Amino acid sequence: MDQPEGFTTVGEEQKVCRLQRSIYDLKQASRNWNTRFDEVIRGYDFIKNDYDPCIYKKISGSSVAYLVLYVDDILLIGNNVKILGDIKAWLSTQFSIKDMGEASYILGIKIYRDRSRRMLGLTQSSYIEKVLKRFKMEHSKRGVLPMRHWVKLSKKQSPKTDEELKRMSNIPMPQP
Repeated sequence: MDQPEGFTTVGEEQKVCRLQRSIYDLKQASRNWNTRFDEVIRGYDFIKNDYDPCIYKKISGSSVAYLVLYVDDILLIGNNVKILGDIKAWLSTQFSIKDMGEASYILGIKIYRDRSRRMLGLTQSSYIEKVLKRFKMEHSKRGVLPMRHWVKLSKKQSPKTDEELKRMSNIPMPQP
């Protein structure tokens, strides 16, 4: 990086500037953004998930809210609409945000709801169809599976002794 035009000191032309904060397109920018977000969101009593650092949980009485962070996109879910509204209002005081309304897709996964049956589900069928179309396989038929689809398996069929386990391990799995 060169010194900005007009700020060059005579005899110190080889010196460079040190940034006081990161900007986009720098290697540490996303890390700095994530660190700042983490500090701010924890200050609002969100707890970071031990197993996935992009998931935060906030419990307030009987209300629970989850915040899922992916780069700079946020998915906010919970069981209390008022609390979710409060969180969105608070987030807008901390960051420049745009409320996109109810999520119907995230990361290629379709979110479907049936509120009358209190059901929420996820599907990747549209992503699979997109991949099939990309490779010109949208009219392909299902392949043969290594087992029949009507076969019912149960734990009772599992080997119970070491001898049965050894015998089963020698049986090759049928190939399609």
